[in-house]
Amino acid sequence: MNLNELKYTEGARRDRKRIGRGHGSGNGKTAGKGNKGQNARSGGGVALGFEGGQTPLYRRLPKRGFTNYTRKEFAVVNVESLNKFEDGTTVTPEMLIATKLARKELDGIKILGSGELTKKLTVQANKFSKSAQEAIEKAGGKVEVI
Repeated sequence: MNLNELKYTEGARRDRKRIGRGHGSGNGKTAGKGNKGQNARSGGGVALGFEGGQTPLYRRLPKRGFTNYTRKEFAVVNVESLNKFEDGTTVTPEMLIATKLARKELDGIKILGSGELTKKLTVQANKFSKSAQEAIEKAGGKVEVI
């Protein structure tokens, strides 16, 4: 096969509709817009959601809920997943992200107490649950809030 023999697949290309180019084109005179009216005018048409003066759907439906704009969202890491590190390691948020235990830092990292810790670690994070703090200290490690 040569470059000059390449053909488009059937139906892959379509000519655009040339409107307002005379009767013979099938889209002459009013250019497919009908006769007069708001949609026939230049720049015409209604706003998104407009229902001809009827109260639009987005105003008929009740508003629900509340978004707390001061909410803090923490990346969560369980204590049992810290067994991945060697004894005596200082575990930092950067290490947690590098080892993919936390996907991203968000507003901080919180360590939760699910599971059992067998390694003696110094863990640095923004928040700790009580059970996580107890588990780390029980294993002989240290908790550092940053």
